[in-house]
Formats: sequence, structure tokens, C-alpha cells
Amino acid sequence: MSSQEKTEKATPKKRQDERKKGNVFQSKDIVTVGVIAISFYLLKFWVPYIYKFTSEAMIKYFGLINTTIDINSQFIVNVFVDIAKIVASSVGIIVIAIMIVCIAITGSQTKFLVSKDSLKFKMSKLNPLKGLKRMVSLRSLVELVKNILKISIIGFILYKVIYRNLKYIPQLMNYDIKNAIHFVFKMIMSAVNSVIIYFLALAVIDYLYQWWEYEKNIKMSKQDVKDEYKNTEGNPEIKGKIKDTQRKMSMSRMMQQVPQADVIIRNPTHFAIAIKYDEKANRAPIVIAKGQDYVAKRIIEKAMENKIYMIENRPLARALYNNVEINQEVPFEYYEQIAEILAWVYKLKEKRK
Repeated sequence: MSSQEKTEKATPKKRQDERKKGNVFQSKDIVTVGVIAISFYLLKFWVPYIYKFTSEAMIKYFGLINTTIDINSQFIVNVFVDIAKIVASSVGIIVIAIMIVCIAITGSQTKFLVSKDSLKFKMSKLNPLKGLKRMVSLRSLVELVKNILKISIIGFILYKVIYRNLKYIPQLMNYDIKNAIHFVFKMIMSAVNSVIIYFLALAVIDYLYQWWEYEKNIKMSKQDVKDEYKNTEGNPEIKGKIKDTQRKMSMSRMMQQVPQADVIIRNPTHFAIAIKYDEKANRAPIVIAKGQDYVAKRIIEKAMENKIYMIENRPLARALYNNVEINQEVPFEYYEQIAEILAWVYKLKEKRK
């Protein structure tokens, strides 16, 4: 398997980067179902008011036929104001509701993403080869099948609704306009209810497909994952060099403290612990340097150069190396042994004087 083959799930960083580009998955069919549902159900509720507003305006202006009026600029303004009120009260509320539904459903899928990158003009969008490639892609085929299904569903439902009500249609001639509108709207809502059910099923399938396609498109190769790790966490080689430099600096600082030690406890060359006790500055003796093998050898050499007293105590050296950090006070359980060693060191110093 090639390292360039996209087999790995997208990392959180990859998902975040794609989101910044405006590349998120969403189903437009869910938006379509929401728009259809809110439009017709709101229209069903609002039709009596539309009828009322329209009929009042018609009665008002048809009533002016038998009267003599002065058609001036003010009259024309009043006519346009009345028309604007009817349109706003009839259609405006429905349009605003549809806009809110579109924003809410789309935002719930994209988490209200607004990406500047997706708004930028790109010459690649005008590339005819890429356009042709999109036309013959799997997505285009799926969209074609969906559109054929939608048209077939709408055609089948309209046929069933009209066929079921065909015998009642001639009777509309005997209805008044209000009852005729009610009958026609009832037919329309019957068709809409069926369309919403079928379209909702299609929308769920489309949502799952969009999710699958999105996950497939943002998959990463093993090399992509490695490159991302290098970019985010740093190149392992560089990190290794940095750690090595830090280790050397730390060792250099530690070795500079060895001449200040009162005694070196060793085992005999595998471990070396430098102990210092300043009763004015510390409550207990502290470990100012420690090392194993090569570092222990360096500590011993440094101690010999500076004539620091050394004592061999294998169990104590190993215990201090494993349990006490540099510049940390010696734990209480080692006080007695350390006190004996320091007492011996102080006695030797007095003799030397």
C-alpha cells in the first residue's frame, strides 16, 4: 500500500483547516424540505388574511368606479402604498419566515460558518476542464438521480391528487370564490404533505451521502499525517537536537555547582551524588548534582579537581539518585545517614585546617 494512498481519517487540525476554507458538508435537500414545509403551512395559516386584505382593497377601488375622482399624484401614491401594504402583509411575512428557516437549517449544519476563502474569486472556477470533470463526477450522477426521483415523485403525487379529485373539479363552477379557493388549496396541501414525506426520506439519505462523501474527500495519507505532525509538533530531528542542547546546558549548569558540594556520595563509579548543606539557606542538605555512568564519572573528576571529599555508599547513592531531584532537599528518611557523612566531612575539614 502506497504512503500516498488516502486511508487515514482526517485529524482535528485537518478538519479545522478545511472549515477555514469553507469546506463543510451539508445537505441542501434538508433546506429544501424545510422551505417547502414552512412556506405552505404558513401559507395555509395566512391565506384567510391574504384574502381579507386583497378583498378589502378590491372593494375599496371597485367602489370608486361609480364616483368622480380626481386622479392626481397623491391618489397614485395612495394606490401604490395600498398595493405595497397588501404585498408586504401577504408575501413579506412568508418571505421573511423562509429566510429565517434557510439560515437556521443551514447554520445548524455548518455551525453558522462564514468563510472569507469561499467568497474569494478564484480563476480555477472558470477552468472548463474542471467544470467538465465536475459534470461527470459521482456527485453529478447522484444529483442527477436525485432530481429524476424528485420530478418523478412530484409527478406521481400530482397525478394521484388530481385523479382523486377529478370528479369534483367541474363542481367548482357552482362554488363562490372563497369556497373554490378553499377547495383548490386543500388539494394543494394534500399534495404538499405527500411531497414533504417523500422529500424528507430523500433528504435523510442525501445527508448521509454528503457526510460519507465529505469524510472520504478529507481523508489523509500516512505521509500527510506525518507531515502535519512535523509542522505542528516540530521535526523530530530538530526536536532531538533542541533536547540535546538543553541537556548539555543543564549538565553544564549542574557541573558548575559540583565545586560547591560538601561531599560526593558514589557507587563507586556508576552513581555519583553531590550533597551540599547550608544551614542558613536550607532546612536540610540538598542534592546539587547527580549522574549515572558517564555523568557520574564527570562529577567525580570535577570533585577531584576541586578536592571535594568523596565517600562510597552504594545503597545510599542509588537511593538518592532514584528518589531525589537536583536542587531538591534530601528526604527525612536519609537524614541520619547524611548527618553521619557530613559529620565525618566536617571532622576532616577541621583536621585539614
